[in-house]
Amino acid sequence: MAYAINDGVRLHWQESGSGTPLLLIMGHCYSARMWYPLIDRLAAHHRVICFDNRGTGGSDTTWRVTVQQLARDALAVMDAAGIDSAHVHGVSMGGVIALELAMQQPQRVRTLILGCTGILSAEKRRMPAAVRALYYLPRPLLRWLLSSRGGYGSRATTEAAARDRAVLLSDTSTKRGLAAQAAALARYCTSAQAVAALRMPALVLHGDEDRTVALDAGVELARTLHDSRLHIVNGAAHNYLVAAVDEVVPLMLSFIAERDAD
Repeated sequence: MAYAINDGVRLHWQESGSGTPLLLIMGHCYSARMWYPLIDRLAAHHRVICFDNRGTGGSDTTWRVTVQQLARDALAVMDAAGIDSAHVHGVSMGGVIALELAMQQPQRVRTLILGCTGILSAEKRRMPAAVRALYYLPRPLLRWLLSSRGGYGSRATTEAAARDRAVLLSDTSTKRGLAAQAAALARYCTSAQAVAALRMPALVLHGDEDRTVALDAGVELARTLHDSRLHIVNGAAHNYLVAAVDEVVPLMLSFIAERDAD
């Protein structure tokens, strides 16, 4: 198993494929295992690197973390992989981390691919502390809640949703780690001005049935970024990869290929 280190925290990472580097940053609660719908398809064309955010999978847990530290975790993984720059794809919380990474070290981000996420500016609603307390429920109940939330959208097949729930139920994380992630999101603030200052090309993906992060957030993000395109995934909810992986992966590959050809 490969590990990167950031401020003494071990971060489990893995890679597959070859070609232009593509870094994947997973969302809140889940390890890199949840990239299973698309990782093999991407690795057929790129060197794909993914890692477990702290508190999940094989990475360490800390009592407290910030989004800024989570972005530095991603940079530490890039350093461990020997990558100067990469295309960066983040979903949900992973999209927030990807934006922060790009603001910290823009020269290391070739493009941004941002899914089911938005700009966490000061006026945006956050998860209340009472809801964050749910992360301390008994593990079987917590896992059931995590596997039931969010939804897949009307387009997702019964078989695809059932497979995803099975993977979710077998995924590993710690209560402290998930609570720390949630608190990091609750505390984090950026601004539309900071996002607009980013100059790398961006692709924004968002399901039109997303009830976790509303479609309006994706539309705002695409309008704010300097050089972006928005693709709305019809019939998909927050987990659009389960509903529409056959649609999304070719879009991602085409977008990256265009930029690599520049």
